[in-house]
Parts: sequence; C-alpha cells; structure tokens
Amino acid sequence: MRGRAWIGELRTWVTGVDPGLGRLRLAGVATAAMVLAVALMSVVRAVTGQPVTVVVFAAVLAMVSNLSVNEPELGRRRVTTALMVLPAAVATVLGTLLAEHRLVSDTVFVLVMMVAVWIRRYGPRGMALGMAMFMPYFFTQFLQAKPEQLPTLLAAVGVGFGSTLLLRGFVFAEKPEKVLDDLLRAVRAHVHALCLAVIDVLEAPADDKKDIDAALRDLHRRRTRLNDTVLLVVDRIEQLRDEREDPDEEAGEDDPRRALSLAVADLELAAERLAVSTRRLADDPERPGALEPEVREALLDGVRGLASATATGAPEAMRGAVLAGARRSVEELAEEHSGARPREQRVAFAVIRLADALEGGESALPAPITLAEQSEEPADEEEIPGRPVDRIALSTRQAVQVGVATSLAIVAGELISPSRWYWAVIAAFVVFAGTASRGDVLARGWQRLIGTVGGVVAGMLLAFAVGGRAVPTLILLAACVFLALYLFRISVGLLAFWITAVLALLYGLIGQFSVETLVLRVIETAVGGALGALAALVILPKHTRVAFREALDDTVLALDEALEATVDRLTGRPPTGLPVELARIADEKLGTLRQRAKPLDNPLPRRHGRGSYQRALRVLTAVDHYTRALARLSDRIVVPGWAPTLDPAVERIRANIAGLGELLRPGGPAGTDGIVSAEDLVDEAEAWASRCDDPGLRRDLLTAVRPLRRIDQVVVGFAGDLAGGPARAQEPAESRG
Repeated sequence: MRGRAWIGELRTWVTGVDPGLGRLRLAGVATAAMVLAVALMSVVRAVTGQPVTVVVFAAVLAMVSNLSVNEPELGRRRVTTALMVLPAAVATVLGTLLAEHRLVSDTVFVLVMMVAVWIRRYGPRGMALGMAMFMPYFFTQFLQAKPEQLPTLLAAVGVGFGSTLLLRGFVFAEKPEKVLDDLLRAVRAHVHALCLAVIDVLEAPADDKKDIDAALRDLHRRRTRLNDTVLLVVDRIEQLRDEREDPDEEAGEDDPRRALSLAVADLELAAERLAVSTRRLADDPERPGALEPEVREALLDGVRGLASATATGAPEAMRGAVLAGARRSVEELAEEHSGARPREQRVAFAVIRLADALEGGESALPAPITLAEQSEEPADEEEIPGRPVDRIALSTRQAVQVGVATSLAIVAGELISPSRWYWAVIAAFVVFAGTASRGDVLARGWQRLIGTVGGVVAGMLLAFAVGGRAVPTLILLAACVFLALYLFRISVGLLAFWITAVLALLYGLIGQFSVETLVLRVIETAVGGALGALAALVILPKHTRVAFREALDDTVLALDEALEATVDRLTGRPPTGLPVELARIADEKLGTLRQRAKPLDNPLPRRHGRGSYQRALRVLTAVDHYTRALARLSDRIVVPGWAPTLDPAVERIRANIAGLGELLRPGGPAGTDGIVSAEDLVDEAEAWASRCDDPGLRRDLLTAVRPLRRIDQVVVGFAGDLAGGPARAQEPAESRG
C-alpha cells in the first residue's frame, strides 16, 4: 500500500517542477558556469603567467552571480547578471588600488559592506548588485592584489559573470512557456499523488489505527505539496500577460492569464475537498475499512479513475473517458437521498467535483503568453508605528549593524590570525542575509557555526582519504560545490558544511592542509558570527516579536482586503481589486509571517489558554485557505440582492479577524471583547441563499457560505483558547433590530 505513495512521489519529483528539482537545476547550471569560468581563466592565466588565484576569483564570481540573481523573469535575470559587472569592476579596481594601504582599504571595505546591505531595499536586483560589490572587493583584500594584476582581475570579472549569463541566460535558460507547462504538469502529478494517498486511506483495515493514521499523515503531506506547487503556478501566471495594446489595462473576463489562474485554483480546491472529505470519513468511529463493501468499492473505483486520469503518460484522448468512468462509479452514492451515509456521500461528491475540475482545466489552458515586466519597487521600507528605532527601515538598520559587526570582525580576526581574518568578516556579513530580526540573526549564526564544525570534520576525512591526489580531489571538489549550491536554500548551515569541506580539499590539493588551519576557521567563524549577533542585539535591535507583529499586521490587512473585495464582487459592487489576486497577496504575506515566526516556536506570551505561534499560523493558514476558496467562487457568483444579509456577516467576520490580530500582538488585549461570533449572521445569509429559486445558483450560494462559516469558527475558537474563555455569541436578530 505504501509503495503506491512512493511511486507517486517519484513521479511528482521527476515530471513536475518540484522545489528539489528546481534546486537541482540551479546547482547544475551554477556548477557548469564555474567549470566554464575555470577553463577560460586557465587559458588567460597560461598566457599572462598570473597566479592560480585569478582562476579561483572567476569561479567564485560565477558562483555568486548564480546564487544572487533570483528574479523569476528571464529578461530581468539577464539584465541583472549583466549589470553586476559594473559594481564588481568598480569594487575590484578600488580594492586593488587600496590593498597596500591597510587602514584605508579596511575602512572602504566596511563602507562597501554597508552599501551592499542597504541596497537590498531595491528588491532582488539590489540584493544581487550588493553581492557583486562585496565579493570582488573582499577577494582583492584576501589576495593582496597588485595594480599590475588589474587587467587580469577585470578579465576574471567578465569571465565569471559572462559564464553565468551565457549558461543560465541563454544555453540553459528557462523558457517562460516551458516553465509554465512544467508547473502545470507538476500540479497534475501532485493531484495524482494525493489520489493515491486517498486510496491508501480507503483501503486501510478498520481495526488498524496505526496504518490509518500513517495514511492520513501521508495524505496531509500530499495536500501541502499540492498547495505549494499551486502557489508556484499562480506566481508564474501573475508574471504573465497576453499581448495587449495597453499592458496596464485590467484583465477582462476573457483574459487567458486569468482563465488559467482560475482553472488551477479550481483544481486545487477540488483536490483539497477530496482530501478533507476523506479525512472526515477516516475520523468516523466505524473507520473506512468497516464501510459496506459495495460503498467502499464504489469510492475506490472513483478515486482510482482520478488517479489513472492524472498519471504521467496517460493518453490525452483517454482522459475524458476515464474521468467519466470515475463519475459513474460514485453517481449512485452521490444521488442517494436517505441521508444514512453523509460522510461517504461527501467523498462521492468530491470525486465528481475533482473529475469536473480536471476536465474543465484541460480546456482552460491559454495560447502562448508573454512575460510581464515587474516593477522595481522598494521592499519592506514602510514606517512602522511604535518605538522610534522600530521606524527605521530594515535595510538601513542592517547596514548600520553590518558596519559595526564587520569593523569589529576585522579587528578580532587580525588579532586571532593576521592571515585568516577574512573568515571572521565573512561570518559577520552573511549572518544578516535574509534575516529580519535579531532572532533570525542568532539562528543563522548558530547554524553557520554548526555547519562549519561539521564541515571541518568531513573535510579532514575527505582530505585524508584522497591524500592530495589530483584526480579524486577534483572530483570531490566538484561534488562538494554542487551539494553546497543545491542545499544553500535549505539551510545556511548545510552551505557552510560543504564550503568548509571544499576548503579542506583545496588546502590538500595545494599542499597546505593542516588540522590547525581548519580549527582556526571554526574559531574565526564563531567570533564573526558572535559579533554579528552582538550587533543585532545591541545596535538598533529589531526584536523578533516586533518583526512578527509587522508581518502579522500585513497578513491581517491583506486578508481583510481580500474578503472586502470578494464580498463586493459577490454582491455586484465594483471591487478594489481582483479577489483572486488579493487572496494571492494575502498568501504571500502569510508566507512572510511563517518565516518571521520560526524563531518563536514557543507559547504566546501572557496567554491563559492553549496558544502557540505555530498554532496561530495554522489558524491563519485556514483563514487564508477559506478566503482563497471564497475569492474563487466570487468569479462566477454576482447576486446584488444578497447584500443585506451577507454584508453584516462578512463585516463581523472581518472584525473578528482584526480582533484576533490584536489578540496575537505582543502586549495586545488579554480578553475577547472585540471578537463576537458571527454564527447567527451567517445563518441569516445562508437562509437567504437557501430560498433562491435557481437550483444551480442556490448550490453556489450555499457553497459560498461554508468558507465564511469556517473562517468564523476557527477565528472565534482560537480566540477563546487564547483568552482562556469563549468569545461572546452574536446577539439574537430581534435584539439587534
């Protein structure tokens, strides 16, 4: 039974754009760019007679340009990579001319690092240009470059960035249409894996709770991976637009980008409905294995049909017939009116719903579309209310912190080892990359130290194993570089591990390997990381809970805007924006909140009931999910007459979400006075919907009520847990009048 799930996992990874496959591609291209840079600079070195360090310089710049350029659009990646040559060349010239003047060069080095951090406010391109300034200047100091080496070093700059531009920008470029097609195949592959997991749940023996629980955990994993992949698809679609005369014109009803986005969202919701209804069936005390044999077989036949239709390599011409067979398998159960098997019926309805979504999604695929330009917007630079220090922009704050930390690291590194001071500086600089609070910096510094210690051990073992022999050392070097590039997005500790192993092998290759050198690297890294953490704690500190609060406010506001636009569209009023797009923005804000909460995996402060940051994230994730479901429904439902009963319910729910945001804020209110259950108001909206004469519209309206009810239930329930008591119930309708 579990073998099917692993087959689905393999198909998902091989045929779809799985995050692991994306990292594999990036690591492969980056390694190839480094190899090309090494080959080209080796020729230049042979002609000029320069030391081997110029070859290493080109290889490092090829690696940096691959890791730093993270823009999704091909044209912008090419431009950013090309632009990196300019700051890199300036930094190389400055560093080379100042290398002999130690005090001046160190002062300029600190300023370069501060600018490299400050410029991150301009988004991914700013991040890349900042790294293009830092790394060349650092290497000129490390190599003690001489002015007569400038032509060769500048050639290395061109070769390093040029290798990346050639391979990643042209030879192995990700074509937009190809990437989107791969992502859509990935969605189908994840739906297939989810169907296999549902089959495992339905086939589990009724008396084997352990097996059922394992199958449910696997189902949850499949559902999460489907959600993640759909987010990638939606992000990619939002970068696309069809070729219109006015690119800024709002997308219309016939916009292929919008049609595809809705089709993918519909497929995701249908698959989630199948997962949720199966989980609820498994929660039945009688368990799925105790179902009547004919009911169980009908459900299994339906889900098997869905799995066959989504399997890799399934003939396109056969999919329609297979999906029709899946519907027929459960039609009798779905049309049963006795009400004796409600949970089984929900699964049957979900099978039909997913079959419809799969069939409808095939016709929603648009003609080839072109990439939209992204705006160069400053990121995360809004003023934050609170203490004056909290109003300082994150990039400015970190620039000051980096300046202090790296200045101290230069001094400390020199005192520990005049020839290895740079390890302390690098450690102090990189701990600020991708962080937003002092908790993030502490976690990153700790990971880097642990990774370095582990890399020392691994590097010594590898160096002793190869004994300085050139061929096996080069093979291991390539493998270690590849693993470092592959794993750096997962953990800075893993990156430090493999880079340290690379250094050990390099020292062995040039005959300078010693245990003392690697131990010195650990000491310098620990000192640099500690100084970076100290600067984050003392110099303009950004408290982790403050960063969490900012992300929380952004998330709550985004959810509120999505709900407001959705109800406006449902009731025929002009919305402030497209509900589906606003819901996507809310999902992005939730992702930022999830990152900010990582250092806070502990109970919420001053809360009486059951509450933790992770549980708060789960609740907000549920709100986000139901908001997206409602936004999707708003694209086909417009009923102005529903406003008198729908508006009060949604206003109360929005107020509850805002109240929960206040309750979650550090130092927020302890009670639930601002949170009042909207159950009665939702009942009134549902009662109005149930009186609709059109059966199809009535079904859609009742479907739209469910996400609202679930949002209210999860928000009010969690608020009661946090405050140690239930939230107030809504007043009866007659007393409100």
